[in-house]
Amino acid sequence: MDNRVAQLRAGRGLSQAALADLLGVSRQTVISIERGRFDPSLPLAFKIAAAFGCRIEDVFDPEGMAHGW
Repeated sequence: MDNRVAQLRAGRGLSQAALADLLGVSRQTVISIERGRFDPSLPLAFKIAAAFGCRIEDVFDPEGMAHGW
């Protein structure tokens, strides 16, 4: 699943560790999500979207590049 987590995080000036703390997960989890190696659970995906103040569809693209990121 494609995602914009790294772009959104960097755009807000957050480190991977800071985002991990905000979400209550490990830094390694954030790294894995950003690299597309791990798809977050639905509750975590909603938490990520909320942390960036956007809809889940604005962060994750299950179809793969449907948004033209």
